[in-house]
Amino acid sequence: ANGSVVKWGHAHFGDNSSAVAALLMEGVVQVCGTGGAFAAIKANGSVVTWGSAPHGGKSSAIAPLLNEGVVHVCGTNNAFAAIKANGSVVTWGSADCGGNFSAVAPLLAEGVVHVCGIGSAFAAIKANGSVVTWGNAGRGGDSSVVAALLSEGVVQVC
Repeated sequence: ANGSVVKWGHAHFGDNSSAVAALLMEGVVQVCGTGGAFAAIKANGSVVTWGSAPHGGKSSAIAPLLNEGVVHVCGTNNAFAAIKANGSVVTWGSADCGGNFSAVAPLLAEGVVHVCGIGSAFAAIKANGSVVTWGNAGRGGDSSVVAALLSEGVVQVC
């Protein structure tokens, strides 16, 4: 009830959060995990990450983007995606699992209302009902075959 995080397990895969422990003592409103890392949204909209760097546990490269305004975070096996209050998306972690969204970045700059992660890919619903996918092409990151069906009217993914 106080927004603190209790963790356990293997130190390499998320149990060792000593570097960020003080940030996890209160105010956490959402926690999401990948195959070896965690991301927590605080009440002030900032994100705290810990765990295995290849699994998304290290977000220092994009830290300024995670300091405020994050409203939702989800993960794949090795990457995270966060929705900001302005409807934009920020990603980090393994590029092969959706950590790099440069191919669809213009589509994720605004209007995103939901993001869902599966094993190696993400799907985002935009306010206009369209869906944007990225990540491992063979595992859901490439939706070009059904693009016409995802261009409007979608209300839920995952």
